Amino acid sequence: MGVVTISASYGAGGPEVGPAVAERLGLAFHDRAIPAQVAGRLGVSQDEAEANDERAVRGLWRLVASLGAMPDPVGGVVPVTGEPDERAYREQTERVLREIADGPGGVVLGRAGAMVLRGRPDALHVRLDGPPDARLRTAVERYGRPREELRREMERNDATREAYVRHFYRCHPSDARHYHLVVDGTALPPDAVVDLVVTAARARGIGR
Repeated sequence: MGVVTISASYGAGGPEVGPAVAERLGLAFHDRAIPAQVAGRLGVSQDEAEANDERAVRGLWRLVASLGAMPDPVGGVVPVTGEPDERAYREQTERVLREIADGPGGVVLGRAGAMVLRGRPDALHVRLDGPPDARLRTAVERYGRPREELRREMERNDATREAYVRHFYRCHPSDARHYHLVVDGTALPPDAVVDLVVTAARARGIGR
């Protein structure tokens, strides 16, 4: 079956593209179910797991802070005080991702999937990105919320995702070498992006 991982910066279309790709390939879409599985394995509530989930923006900020790493405006991270125990969430999340890849396969949004599953011949790693101004404009069009509110949310989301990947995997999430396919999700309509990802996935033998 294989697995498609999608790393998407804020406003680049990940929540729209991911489920559509999964449907076209006949695979499960793995997003909200992952923190539920992690919660069950760690014996905590799903809310607590989601607060430590790579996708939850506010939870990510708490996670990065408690990990002793805050984003540095000039790159990298700045140490702060505090001893984490969120490593357990990360380790269990990685275990879930590997079980998905080894089992029925699927489409995974976020969670540093390209780093966790790198080197697998049955995986396609996709990055959806775009210029910040274009991503913000797209977010305003899609979500219909105030521009300034979305701008703050985008900046916080971008910073925490970058810090998460830098801290755990010692790399930058937007580095093209981690992906088979990099697409500007702001320059094409979602349907066109889905077509590109599905074509690439089938070329790698992924899907039903």
